[in-house]
Amino acid sequence: MNWDKLDEQLTEIVKKRNLLSEMDYSDESYDDLEEALHDLEDDFNEEYEEIFEPQLEKIYAKLKSDTDILLPTAYLANKYKEMLPDAKGIVTYEVVGNEGVPIESDELGKVDMRIVLIPNPARFVLLINGNPLKELWKSR
Repeated sequence: MNWDKLDEQLTEIVKKRNLLSEMDYSDESYDDLEEALHDLEDDFNEEYEEIFEPQLEKIYAKLKSDTDILLPTAYLANKYKEMLPDAKGIVTYEVVGNEGVPIESDELGKVDMRIVLIPNPARFVLLINGNPLKELWKSR
């Protein structure tokens, strides 16, 4: 598995999502950016669904959730906070708020629990009441 390629593609999607979240619907480039983003997401799902689905099955089993597993891009946030680049110049991201896919779990009771996909390295993070709590899976 080429994790660098996955992270590059995921980062490109995240950057476009961040741009889109800053735009107004009336912006003349909004529709073009949204269409480009959907194309990238479709390609990403096609290429990585088989990689992510078994990981998500393990995550859902561990959290004791019977919520349906969705396509990888469903777990993306609408907006990511860009962090400072590391020594290699790689930018990582964090997510807070009501982002990602809500799930129910017998493990944690009645809290707002969501799973979000974050790049560099690709990872699924558990958000509880809008705050990152735990890394559930990491690509490397």
